[in-house]
Amino acid sequence: MKNVAIGLLLMGLLTLMLAESKVFAADFTTLIGRWQRPDGGYIIEIRRIDSEGKMEAAYFNPRPINVSQARATVQKGYIKVELELRDSGYPGSRYTLVYDQRSDRLMGLYYHAVSRQDFEVVFVRK
Repeated sequence: MKNVAIGLLLMGLLTLMLAESKVFAADFTTLIGRWQRPDGGYIIEIRRIDSEGKMEAAYFNPRPINVSQARATVQKGYIKVELELRDSGYPGSRYTLVYDQRSDRLMGLYYHAVSRQDFEVVFVRK
């Protein structure tokens, strides 16, 4: 009897975890599109994103800059976006952004690797 109760509890937890994963995966799709920083011509284009948060993304300033890594995760109920840039003049610069559903914006920090400085940034859907 005790083993049956534990088995049912584990099945319930697994079902809940899978259901939550599907919700988060659906939330990731809201990121697909072009996002522009109002303070310049900087653009993040999120082309595809899988259920685990792996993204196909591009970055323009205004010319294309290589995106070496791009992913989304869910932390404390918010979607977090991380992009790493590796190109001439961009030796590991990165964006760490949070998606604000109410304003439909990406907000966070840009780490400029050359100067080793962080800058607050906002991207709006284009």
